[in-house]
Amino acid sequence: MTEAVRYEVAGAVATLTLDRPERRNALNPDTLGPLHEGLQRAAADDAVRVVVLTGSGNTFCSGADLRGAGPGGAEPDGFAAEGPALLVAVLEALLDHPKPTIARVQGHVAGGGNGLVAACDLAVAAATARFAFSEVRIGVAPAVVSVACLRVMAPRDAAELMLTGERVGAERARVAGLLTAVVEPEALDATVAAWVEQLCLGGPAAIAATKELLSRVPGLGRAEAFAWTASLSASLFAGAEAAEGIAAYLGHRPPTWP
Repeated sequence: MTEAVRYEVAGAVATLTLDRPERRNALNPDTLGPLHEGLQRAAADDAVRVVVLTGSGNTFCSGADLRGAGPGGAEPDGFAAEGPALLVAVLEALLDHPKPTIARVQGHVAGGGNGLVAACDLAVAAATARFAFSEVRIGVAPAVVSVACLRVMAPRDAAELMLTGERVGAERARVAGLLTAVVEPEALDATVAAWVEQLCLGGPAAIAATKELLSRVPGLGRAEAFAWTASLSASLFAGAEAAEGIAAYLGHRPPTWP
């Protein structure tokens, strides 16, 4: 796509790679724009079943590109001017994506990079990766990314990590809720591949509906939640995907999704 972001499709997987290792994959308009474009592209491609987000080099994402980010900053590709709004668009694209998303965290994470990890459905990090909500230590706050992070993090963990800005290990980030799993670096690809295989066993419409209920149900009152989920269940059972899935189950064969 660009020098900053690579988009590749192999089989059922679209992989988006942050590829500015010399800048520790920092976020600026040149990165966030293509990242958003790639997420939209994967959403529209029926052949893509899973989206993987990763980085190159020893850093997954170091957060906002601080060149020219302060008051009066003159860098045209810095973060301050357009960065926050573009980051919102990327995080919304991840949170609302119809396909399952996996963060493959091969390296360190700081600042806004935590938001990218938190916005993915599943996240695996190398045990060698380190994580920091570093914003307070440069005089700002983890504002935009908090929307994604606070939905998965335990409140006390979020308070400690966001207020102190301390750099912690991957296992601490997992306990805090940012990660699904922590593995040795050589096991990253195998972990992602296993998840992809499992996710592709489900029906595409069923997966999209499950993603929607995971997002929507926690914010509904009980009566509203039951009313909406009952309607959703009825519509899914009446669909072609359920007809094939049930027939395959009863016939002891793998389904062929329509």
